[in-house]
Formats: sequence, structure tokens, C-alpha cells
Amino acid sequence: MTRGACSGTMIDTKIREGGCACGAVRFKAEGEPVRVGLCHCMDCRKAHASAFMGFTVYRRGKVELNGATGRWLSKPWYERHFCPQCGSRVAGLDTNSDEIELPLGAFDEVGAFIPQYENWVVRREPWLRPLDVPQNSSDRPAS
Repeated sequence: MTRGACSGTMIDTKIREGGCACGAVRFKAEGEPVRVGLCHCMDCRKAHASAFMGFTVYRRGKVELNGATGRWLSKPWYERHFCPQCGSRVAGLDTNSDEIELPLGAFDEVGAFIPQYENWVVRREPWLRPLDVPQNSSDRPAS
């Protein structure tokens, strides 16, 4: 629970937690994400060693990241953060905005989010059926 800025009343704000496989890096995300998606691009596939990546997008001010992370630039404007002990990816930062991506698989709670769109569907595995959400052949259109 947090105190409302204007009224001083108590409001219920959902806090979701997660982290890496070994527990050295943890995060807390406040409230609902800006958006939730799946990405089939080769960068995400390689970075996660998976057929696709499921992710949430939050405003940076709504996420608390604890523990030392390693990082690398997969694009000039995108930092991928991971646990240096177990290698789990825990966050992605768009350096051109105030957004932070948190992987669906890093959250402690299973089933908390439903993807709202899919990106890079031209790279989707042929055996993986599309979700009933907007399908983008590359990055999602800017909002």
C-alpha cells in the first residue's frame, strides 16, 4: 500500500516481484505495465536462447532493481542487463526513453500478464501458432 499524493488516503498498488535464477538480482515492479508483448526477432531469440521472448514494459520509476548486473549493448540504444553469476537476463533498458523491459519468465508470479501484441512474426517458429493479438512483421508501430 502507498499513500495517495493528493488526498493522503491509502490506495492499493500491486507490487510484482521477480529476479534471476540464482536470486542475486531481484526486482519489484509497481502497478500495471505500460504494455506486454512477445518478440520473435533474432536478437531476442539469441539473448534468451529461446524461440521468442515474452516481456513487460514499465516506466523506470516504477521498477526497483536490486543486485549487481552485467550489461551489454545489443543495439546502440538498448542495454540488456543480466545476472553475472547465473547469466539470467533480468531487464532491458531503452536509452532513448524512460522504459524498462522485464522478461515474463523472470517474474515470480506465473500467468500475471497476457501479451497484447507480437513483434517480428516473420521470425516466429513455424510450429508456434500466433496469438489472437496484433501481429507485427517487425517492431510494433510507435504509439
